[in-house]
Amino acid sequence: MADGAVGPRLYCCFKCRNPVSCHHDIVSKTFRANNGRAILFSHAMNITLGPKEDSRLITGVHTIADVYCSECGELLGWKYWKAYEESQRYKEGKIVLENRKIVEENW
Repeated sequence: MADGAVGPRLYCCFKCRNPVSCHHDIVSKTFRANNGRAILFSHAMNITLGPKEDSRLITGVHTIADVYCSECGELLGWKYWKAYEESQRYKEGKIVLENRKIVEENW
């Protein structure tokens, strides 16, 4: 990198600073989690997934899996596997990360 250049704008685990997603992968910043605001991403990295389970969320029943930081194991959010309502299918395969569990890097 050239002098003064900054790398990609990243979102990292708040606990260990492991990069988990990029700014350009944001789909929506208007999501809500149980503990506040969250961001919907098209992709994530350096994560592990819990088992799939059906869960009743604000927008209906979805098959989801918890998303954990691969470095420290912190619960960061969830991944949508299946949406049972047609209007919610755009979420399938996408990841929600809670704002309080991630920090910005290279901003």
